[in-house]
Amino acid sequence: MSAFVAGLDEAGRGPLAGPVYAAAVLLDPNRPIDGLRDSKKLAESRRHALREAIMATALGFAVASASVEEIDHLNILQASLLAMRRAAQLLEDRLGSKALGLVYWVDGNQDPKLDRPTRCLIGGDDLVPAIAAASILAKTSRDAWMIDAAARYPGYDFERHKGYPTAKHRQAIASLGPCAIHRRSFSWK
Repeated sequence: MSAFVAGLDEAGRGPLAGPVYAAAVLLDPNRPIDGLRDSKKLAESRRHALREAIMATALGFAVASASVEEIDHLNILQASLLAMRRAAQLLEDRLGSKALGLVYWVDGNQDPKLDRPTRCLIGGDDLVPAIAAASILAKTSRDAWMIDAAARYPGYDFERHKGYPTAKHRQAIASLGPCAIHRRSFSWK
């Protein structure tokens, strides 16, 4: 039996606020999706359209996160790998016996140490459709979380910059101070 390749990627390592997200996706080889690529290289409207296509046609997918507290406790790299492990476990739980023979291709050079064969591939989110799909689900899920957070924490413009270190975001932190979703282990200046 040939292996099924699931893509695994994260979103949100660079922001000053919010959790880091990861997604695992097993695409259906009989239902290819045109236009999959690194989520950062897609317009927001295109990411959302592709998200819907992935969710409608994938054989399985899962999204997970690591909290701000976990980021501050573990560090951002370890929290990212934790989110990846969580996403992979959720995918396997959803697939059940269909997860037999599953292997993961991961964007980047950091192995999340799964109980399955794993291949790390730098730039994989632009080379492997399953990794690109995971990139899109992770980014759109995290962006949605940050948009919701904007209502809870007004004044920071989270709905615009999604927690990334823009000049406006840094000015808001200087003016308002950090809020509950700011990563305390990151430099805000």
